[in-house]
Amino acid sequence: MTTTSYLVKGMTCDHCAQSVRSEVGGLAGVQRVDVDLPTGTVTVTSQNALADAEIAAAVDEAGYEVVSRA
Repeated sequence: MTTTSYLVKGMTCDHCAQSVRSEVGGLAGVQRVDVDLPTGTVTVTSQNALADAEIAAAVDEAGYEVVSRA
């Protein structure tokens, strides 16, 4: 298992968090996606390490932007 956290810009509500969970959670190998709205942190747990670009693309598809790794 691999766990990586990212700072995501633009999330403000539960709907935002659910959109990100849905898009990132749909990536192959993702086991869990946790979103902390107050800090803008998205923590992804997956079977194997995922490319940062892959996570960023999924977050972008949800309408938000990965700023950096947390």
